Amino acid sequence: MAHTFSINEDVHHQLQRPQGRSANGDRNIYTIVTCLPIEADGRPRYRIKSKTENFERVVTEDQLSRF
Repeated sequence: MAHTFSINEDVHHQLQRPQGRSANGDRNIYTIVTCLPIEADGRPRYRIKSKTENFERVVTEDQLSRF
């Protein structure tokens, strides 16, 4: 499986609550910082950053969507 998104692409990120529950429809805009290696479970992972946060997040591709 290849990465769907590319570096510097803006995407929506669906925030996750504990136990993987989605937050109440909150979708924030993030920029792909880097594509991480595909893990053993087969899901591509990305490092993303929001312009409003001072830290980066690591997320799986299924948590992201295009505009």
